[in-house]
Amino acid sequence: MSRRLSERLRDIVRACEAIARYEQRVDSDDEIVFDAIRARLIEIGEAVKDLGEAAVATEPEIPWTEIAGMRDYLAHRYFDSTHAIVMTTARSDVPLLASAARRMLAREATPPPKL
Repeated sequence: MSRRLSERLRDIVRACEAIARYEQRVDSDDEIVFDAIRARLIEIGEAVKDLGEAAVATEPEIPWTEIAGMRDYLAHRYFDSTHAIVMTTARSDVPLLASAARRMLAREATPPPKL
């Protein structure tokens, strides 16, 4: 069953928020934290793949294609996933993505103007 755009965006926001919590709770060198963040990045990438061109066009500064590609890399090249790449993504890119997804959700919730 297909999920609506707003559901996918909420999935992204929840995963971004979870990543932020994981980073704060435990030493980021901890393997459990690394695995949890990696899993959430895969979840984010999967949700991004189904957002649609019109939706992602509203936030052109976000590298949507690269996010989807990161999902594929983490899922299929799991043995090659470095701690540095995952943690840099979590610290630098995830907050920007969360902000963009929240803006997109706000636009989805705002009814179009009456003509």
